[in-house]
Amino acid sequence: MKMENSLVMTGGGENANKRDTICIFGTGDFGRSLGMRLLKSGYPVVYGSRDARNSTLLPSGAQVFSHVEALNTSKIIFLAVHRENYDFISALSDQLDGKVLVDVSNNLKVNQYPESNAQYLSQLVPKAKVVKGFNTVSAWALQSGNFDASSQVFVCGDDNQSKQLVMDVARSIGLTPLDQRSLLAAEEIENYPLQLFPMWRLPFRITAGLTVFFFIYCVVIDIIYPYAKENNDFSYKLAISVPNRVFPNVSLILLSLVYLPGVIAAFIQLHRGTKYKRFPDWLDRWMLCRKQLGLVALACAFLHVLYTFVLPTRYSVRWRWINSLIEESKKNKTMQISKVLSWRLDLYFALGILGFALYILLGITSLPSVSNNVNWREFRFVQSKLGYVTLLLCTAHAAVYGWDRFLQSKRYRWGLPQAYMLGMVIPCTVLVLKLILITPCVDKMITRIRQGWERVPKDEKVQTFVNKSSLV
Repeated sequence: MKMENSLVMTGGGENANKRDTICIFGTGDFGRSLGMRLLKSGYPVVYGSRDARNSTLLPSGAQVFSHVEALNTSKIIFLAVHRENYDFISALSDQLDGKVLVDVSNNLKVNQYPESNAQYLSQLVPKAKVVKGFNTVSAWALQSGNFDASSQVFVCGDDNQSKQLVMDVARSIGLTPLDQRSLLAAEEIENYPLQLFPMWRLPFRITAGLTVFFFIYCVVIDIIYPYAKENNDFSYKLAISVPNRVFPNVSLILLSLVYLPGVIAAFIQLHRGTKYKRFPDWLDRWMLCRKQLGLVALACAFLHVLYTFVLPTRYSVRWRWINSLIEESKKNKTMQISKVLSWRLDLYFALGILGFALYILLGITSLPSVSNNVNWREFRFVQSKLGYVTLLLCTAHAAVYGWDRFLQSKRYRWGLPQAYMLGMVIPCTVLVLKLILITPCVDKMITRIRQGWERVPKDEKVQTFVNKSSLV
């Protein structure tokens, strides 16, 4: 045992001269995965355990000692146990004097305790230098080598030197440490892994609301109305036809909601005459989730494309075509080609294809791996200018689909407009407002405001004039 201890403390070989020994308290999934990753990176690893004989599940090459013996071999100790099991650590306060204690724990729910686990730990062992970190990395990510998982590690602590040591360990095993400053940030770091798609909640709620609304609306005018008025059963449309009316409208509205907050923000700045006042909280939250809104809109547009490709293969469509041919054969007549209808359909498909192509381009450039390789001007050109072009093409695509149907009274079933008419309200509003903003006089004013110019209120002008007069 003494020989083994000496080997651990000196490094035990060529690789150990380069790496310091790391101590881990906790032999659960995370503790074992972390030890395996450290061993592969050349670190000697020692586990501290109540029962030093229990080493059957630990990675090969690691050693197991009692808590006190393990502490004597290392300056950095990873505490991979739950907060409920911190009791034993108080008795080791003297042995932890001056050592770096890394808390990797997480809780079961957000703000489960009054203080963070790391702050609670620093109260239990005030002589140790507590650092919070590695809690955002899963055991699976450590085992997979970050090929299919996030490699970011949030680190915070009150002692900069100790924090730097932990960050160096993270880098050496292939992770990316992010300094979150003092230990006060531990609560935020501990809450981070417990959040479930926080930036996606509002987009998902909006999408769900719009989808349910348009689905019910289309069922009413396309299925219930014919059955109530003419006793025609079109319930089979629930599978393909109705969704193919829902998704394009939802997609178009979501895309317009990506650009509507920017338009609103521009008009607010025009009204205030300054850029140095905060926007309302609801507008801030809206602007922060624009990327997610755009990606959900792209998903809905993709579904619309798939449903459209399926349409010609449906039995009801093929039956209608065959029946139409039989009727024409019986009458011995040939239907003449309509150039207007040909132009309309070709224009409809052309606008849809171009709009969807730009849609995909917007989605691709929003990916971190792509956006990191373009400068700010290029990213803004694609996401802003081409984004408005995409919105214009998709809105025109919907308008050509409707053509002159809005003038036909028979299209208004129970006085209700067609679904595509409702879907065009917000996009058309955004385009009209944007057209106002890009007019030279308005655009010039917005540019001045965003460059720092402020409009002085009349009261301040009068007060300034009075002050100057009194000085004279």
